[in-house]
Amino acid sequence: MILCVAANPSIDRLFEVDRLLPGTIHRPADFVQVAGGKGLNVARAAAALGGRVQAAALLGGHAGRWIADRLEAEGIELHAVWAAAETRSSLSVAGAIDDGLTEFYEHGFPVEAEEWEEFSRLVLSLAPRAEWTTISGSLPAGAPGDGYLPLIRAASAALDTREAGIEARPQVVKLNAEEASSALGRRVRGAADAADAARTLHEATGGAAIVTAGRDGAALVAPDGQAMTGRVDVDGRYPVGSGDAFLCGLVVALDGGAGWRDALALALGAATANAELPGAGVLDAGRARELAAAAVISP
Repeated sequence: MILCVAANPSIDRLFEVDRLLPGTIHRPADFVQVAGGKGLNVARAAAALGGRVQAAALLGGHAGRWIADRLEAEGIELHAVWAAAETRSSLSVAGAIDDGLTEFYEHGFPVEAEEWEEFSRLVLSLAPRAEWTTISGSLPAGAPGDGYLPLIRAASAALDTREAGIEARPQVVKLNAEEASSALGRRVRGAADAADAARTLHEATGGAAIVTAGRDGAALVAPDGQAMTGRVDVDGRYPVGSGDAFLCGLVVALDGGAGWRDALALALGAATANAELPGAGVLDAGRARELAAAAVISP
């Protein structure tokens, strides 16, 4: 079973417009909204790939109830702690291809100390029964800065966040190039830098380390030190959530008994499939596996 921790969930909305023009009125041609935030994006994508998934989320208000209803409709088992503050929302706007995506992320209202403590106890009670626990995304306002550390130490953790956590030596750490630059204090740009950064993170944690570099693919160093890079030469219009889909592909493959090479291939396939469809963490499982089979993995 895979436990997906969503400490700072969100209703994620995507508007599509013909062209994004500041200072003008836009009438979206299409609109998608999902129960989001990084942890729930991982859960949804993992469920689509056939993973055995549960989600632990800190929810509040009308938005929180909408998220709970959506997860139930998607067949994802939810364990929730309810906070007084309303759950946040996020908005992405897709214009013409050349415009890319414009994104707006609310910080959300602060949680109370006792609410965070209850959520932490919930995760600590669930993690021992999970083969993998994904911990991804930012901490909510009001949570302690080291709030993820006890959760990582209690779990077979796959970590995907710029928050404190690497020092707890998770079994897997996965960062994008920007996050790796911040964590390591040096610029990470392109495949070669990603490979060097993954090696440094592996040495710091002793576990697997992955650094993703967008269209340049990803670099992985396995726990035994075996290093590899991978890429899929297919672009998609909707990259929001692709990092979450990458993490889900990795842990679904590992949970199913795959080795690191095949896990990296499915991670790349899931990330690329996510970018082909609107909605974060939304992917077609067959397409993800087709792209995984086409991934180029090199030592």
